[in-house]
Amino acid sequence: MLRVGEKQELTVVKKVDFGVYLGDADEKVLLPKKEVPADVTVGDPVTVFLYRDSKDRLIATRREPMLTVGKFAVLKVKEVAKIGAFLDWGLEKDLLLPFHEQTAKVQPGDECLAALYVDKSGRLCATMRVYPYLHRNSPYGINDEVGGRVYELSGNFGTFVAVDDRYSALIPRREGVTGLKVGDRIHARVTGVKEDGKLDLSIREKAYLQMDEDAEMVMGVIEEYAGVLPFDDRVDPEIIRREFGLSKNAFKRAVGRLMKQGRAEIRDHRIYKLK
Repeated sequence: MLRVGEKQELTVVKKVDFGVYLGDADEKVLLPKKEVPADVTVGDPVTVFLYRDSKDRLIATRREPMLTVGKFAVLKVKEVAKIGAFLDWGLEKDLLLPFHEQTAKVQPGDECLAALYVDKSGRLCATMRVYPYLHRNSPYGINDEVGGRVYELSGNFGTFVAVDDRYSALIPRREGVTGLKVGDRIHARVTGVKEDGKLDLSIREKAYLQMDEDAEMVMGVIEEYAGVLPFDDRVDPEIIRREFGLSKNAFKRAVGRLMKQGRAEIRDHRIYKLK
């Protein structure tokens, strides 16, 4: 059976002037002449990758693609057209990344983490929605330092990250992270490992190390409000995220640090700068 998007070992069943046909009596695919091994003959096995050419015909190649169906890789954007972006994946025909499979708009020269799938019409396409494809057997544990690539943003869950461009990870929404975008490379700390192997990450230091930095940032915002913040530490978490990019717990710790230092106080549901 001929399987598009996969590497297969097929048998030479016919030689023609423009190449050889591979397969069997029922299904055949052309391997163009320029890719036919020297001295090949009918009956010989040849390992090839199957895809569709520019005329949408099934074709075989001995060239090595950067990914096969169900796999993922970091690919470079070559151009953007009306139907989507085209990615360099090591073959003559570039790989289509449809607009609806982009988690953020891409531009020529960008690199994106993408997986390969077969669409409803039998064509090979790329998707940046790689969550189902990432591995969950990372070697990392809690407090390990890791590097990763942001591949999707979710208002409900947080920031999805591919650690080492291969392992499934998330910066949870409760972290209050702002300013990241798809494609960003990050350095993070593992804060949890789920039962299924997925990682929870934080790009912030441990609380006791981060507190002083957060306190200075909060004081800076209070000063922008002329020394009186028009809410206290019981305000809605969404307002805290918008104003400070912090979780509610981190904000409360920062305010507590300022109060302990005698630099701020809470009264009348407001936070006042003291010195």
